[in-house]
Amino acid sequence: MAEIFKLDGTQQLDRATVEQAYDRWAPIYDLVFGGVFSKGRRAAISATNRIGGRVLEVGVGTGISLPLYGSHLRIFGTDISEAMLEKAKKRVTEFGLKNVEGLAVMDAEKLEFPENSFDVVMAQYVVTAVPNPEAALDEFARVLRPGGELIILTRVSADAGMRRFIEQRLQPVVRPLGFRTAEFAWSRYAKWLAGATGMELVERRLVPPLGHFSLVRFRKIDIAAAA
Repeated sequence: MAEIFKLDGTQQLDRATVEQAYDRWAPIYDLVFGGVFSKGRRAAISATNRIGGRVLEVGVGTGISLPLYGSHLRIFGTDISEAMLEKAKKRVTEFGLKNVEGLAVMDAEKLEFPENSFDVVMAQYVVTAVPNPEAALDEFARVLRPGGELIILTRVSADAGMRRFIEQRLQPVVRPLGFRTAEFAWSRYAKWLAGATGMELVERRLVPPLGHFSLVRFRKIDIAAAA
């Protein structure tokens, strides 16, 4: 899922708005975003393949990532858009992806899985496209097994300086297009991490395009193993 959505007059997001926006993007999503985000996508999946186990991809979209996962993984994909998932289902059939357990419409902020269900939770360009990003991050951590990793590809705006100034000035221009340019500085992610129980930062690095996106890995601390 790329970080695109329609905003209402109060500049707030809700589930229906996000769902409708992605339903509209479904027919051309791969064409528009497939190449643009390919390097970041491959970096995130490479990290996932090294970890192994059972993987939840939140915001699986059209399933563009599914053929890239190792056959030794078990994948479950969720998305808010039924139209996106229909394309993902066709991709699973086309590529004969037997390691895909299932695909389901699901709200990222209310995942329908028990705690400690997955070894990896993957969310590509999802966090800034949901109404309450911190609630979504909490859910990702909840369904993650101790010792597992939360891997996100996400827009990270500047905390200060000229880039921050430019992003703020661009905000009124890009909002009608569905982009957030200045709301997700690293300090926001760091604040979430500080309040999250049992989560630690493993890696943060820039990925294309243009250095405005980052691959971020968090690990759920295995308290029992550490004791």
